Amino acid sequence: MSVRISVALATYNGAQFIEEQVASILRGSRVPEEVVLADDGSTDNTVELVRAAFGGSRTSAQLHVLPAQVRLGVTANFERAVSACTGDIIVLSDQDDVWHEYRLAVAERSFEARPRLLLQHSDARLVDSAGKPLGVSLIDALTVRAGERLALDSGRAFQAYVRRNLATGATVAMRRKLIDLAAPFPPEWVHDEWLAIIAAALGEVEFVDSELIDYRQHDSNQIGVAKPTLSYRVGRMLEPRGERFVLLSARSQILVDRLAALPVAPGVLKLAEQKASFEARRAAMPDQRVRRLGAIVREVVRGSYGRLSSQGIIDVARDLIQPV
Repeated sequence: MSVRISVALATYNGAQFIEEQVASILRGSRVPEEVVLADDGSTDNTVELVRAAFGGSRTSAQLHVLPAQVRLGVTANFERAVSACTGDIIVLSDQDDVWHEYRLAVAERSFEARPRLLLQHSDARLVDSAGKPLGVSLIDALTVRAGERLALDSGRAFQAYVRRNLATGATVAMRRKLIDLAAPFPPEWVHDEWLAIIAAALGEVEFVDSELIDYRQHDSNQIGVAKPTLSYRVGRMLEPRGERFVLLSARSQILVDRLAALPVAPGVLKLAEQKASFEARRAAMPDQRVRRLGAIVREVVRGSYGRLSSQGIIDVARDLIQPV
């Protein structure tokens, strides 16, 4: 018997693109059993357009619209959507993308074949506001390195995700049980990175090396992606340290506290604790650059940057030269 698939569709003032997105969901080779729409207080006619799209279609999918609430933000609104889904598999949907024909079929095949699979994410084709390809894939834009790809493909996804998030929510599908393990979603984390790292800590994660959606980049993206240029990287290095490292430290400790309450392997919890300790030490580095040097050298000797920071040697330079 096939699994039941739910689509969690989170929207906010998405009238410009929502009809195209819903149409792509409903014309796929595998149609979901239900679409749960969680609107975050749109002031345009987003919800009405979704209802009309379903009303004008012969689809067997059922639409469930959650009652409007006060503005929740992206993470909390997605949590509301996925929590209301009843399917065995839940697939996340942004309001402005276009799904390729076999997106749900690929997810269904993987989850049926792999009982321990908790989360799947894929590559995507980046397109502009008009749907024109930008000539770069999502994974290329994220500059996913060979070692990171190897970690994802060889069952070491947690080691990759503890450094940085590689799963983009618009490409994510997950088993329903993951919601029970990951909820509540901490506000310090974005929903996709939280779901991915919890899944990797407790079960299997799959990266599909195929472009399963068109991921639209436009001025109104709440969360987008762009390939970092040299000038962007230099600019990041010259940004003031501010509260960034305090937040990274807090996020890492939140992860440790949650994993400590879940049935994870000792090695997983230990790595999370090492990450939290590393980020706490970074947050405590002196404001004066010259006084940071000793602390940075100690972390280099420990191998912390290579194992635990998002950019490795680049983060060494960033920690050394960033102003207060």
